[in-house]
Amino acid sequence: MNSTILLQAAPAGASAGYSTIIMLVLIFVVFYFFMIRPQMKKQKEIKKFRDSIKNGDKVITAGGIYGKVKEVKETTIILEIAEGVKITIDKGSVYASASDTATDANNVANDKK
Repeated sequence: MNSTILLQAAPAGASAGYSTIIMLVLIFVVFYFFMIRPQMKKQKEIKKFRDSIKNGDKVITAGGIYGKVKEVKETTIILEIAEGVKITIDKGSVYASASDTATDANNVANDKK
């Protein structure tokens, strides 16, 4: 008694195509809310910070140089890094306010106690 079992694939219906599209849309939505949107928000905050820099502000460059802003031009900043030592940097390389990072460092130090 040899019996043969034949398996037949279910016909590909329209519902299978829609479920794939729905899954792709859901994946995109998740990526948008967890990756793209927060990054765009952070970029807006950095741009707002760079546009609000004024003379006398203490800042940190992307290279880790601390200094005091002496002059703000359209695309560059003249930064005094030591008494009488001034450098010209691009506005895009200013990373953060030195007073903000000092506050953050103090908070971390207090948390470890």
